Amino acid sequence: MDRRTNPYAPGAGTPPPELAGRDTLIEDAEIALDRLGNGLAAKSLLMVGLRGVGKTVLLNRILVDAEARDLAALLIEAPEDRSLPAALAGPLNSILLQLSRSAAARELARKARRSLAGFVRAMKVSYEDITVSIDLDGEEGIADSGDLDTDLTALFQVVGEAARARRTVLVLFIDEMQYVDRQELAALITALHRVAQRRLPVALIGSGLPQLVAHVGVARSYAERMFSFPEIGPLPRDAAKQALQAPANRLGVAYEADALEEILRITEGYPYFLQEWGSACWSVADGSTVTPGDVNKASPVAIAELDSTFFRVRFERTTPFERRYLRAMAELGPGPHRSGEIANAMGRPVQRVAPTRSNLINKGMIYSPAHGDTAFTVPLFDQYLKRTMPAT
Repeated sequence: MDRRTNPYAPGAGTPPPELAGRDTLIEDAEIALDRLGNGLAAKSLLMVGLRGVGKTVLLNRILVDAEARDLAALLIEAPEDRSLPAALAGPLNSILLQLSRSAAARELARKARRSLAGFVRAMKVSYEDITVSIDLDGEEGIADSGDLDTDLTALFQVVGEAARARRTVLVLFIDEMQYVDRQELAALITALHRVAQRRLPVALIGSGLPQLVAHVGVARSYAERMFSFPEIGPLPRDAAKQALQAPANRLGVAYEADALEEILRITEGYPYFLQEWGSACWSVADGSTVTPGDVNKASPVAIAELDSTFFRVRFERTTPFERRYLRAMAELGPGPHRSGEIANAMGRPVQRVAPTRSNLINKGMIYSPAHGDTAFTVPLFDQYLKRTMPAT
């Protein structure tokens, strides 16, 4: 079929042509934000899941919906090499400029911008990666002490007051939250806790790898009562079929039942892989019906694409010894596996490989679903390692 009309969209955070199976979660987010806008209590949402399940897609979808409802939304990604204050300062300044255009919120928004200016100047002493400069005098005594917990809380309070005056909700959308520094995460939770106590309309919609739940709990023990933690996983069978069929059907293309079953078996329902196989099938199919034979021809194409992009990018971030650890995990199967089993497979004591395990968790390659267990954060990564690394 014509590649120019290929409807599938494999990519990092690229919206799929059919966002199937996530309606309940999207509605839950909308309800939480509506409650906050009406002065009612609501928990913020932290979506957790493996790579390739569509967390970023969902984050962006909820963001678009929030903006369509005239909420004050800002999106940041939490990179490994940048502080949270540095990531927040610029987008928050832009939001406050928008709020200041409203007559009802003008004075409070300007006060919040002055508070942000003081916050930026105070934080630059501790976080040298802050490059934003706000040409305003600070609001003396608000968010300018240099203590992150105190200042971020004070800043969120004054920003929340401006949002309430504007009759809107300030929504922070933060992707890759597992990379937020533990101390900065604790300060963020403290600030959100305080504004929730004062019923100010400030919310966090975040996403991250499964270890985010543990990070949040360690950062602040009361955090489990502040957030909902929806787990984003593979799509149920009917939703996975819909994700494949609906885009094709709109262009007059159908799937044979056995072809659909084979794709679901290979991909295990993971949204990113469904897009890869759908795209590859579209490229190799000759007629207007995708057959099991087309799936067989498409699979090497999809696997080669995944190996050179989705898997390889993550693999290249690891050291030779970390790769040995990952390969030993792969030999044991998809997982999760006990740390002792992995160490035995490597012929090393558990204590010798514990730092490697910790490094791989920090890099987002693996996580611990339970104490002493280890699992890949990337679905089907064990198969990739077996294809590309000889057994040791």
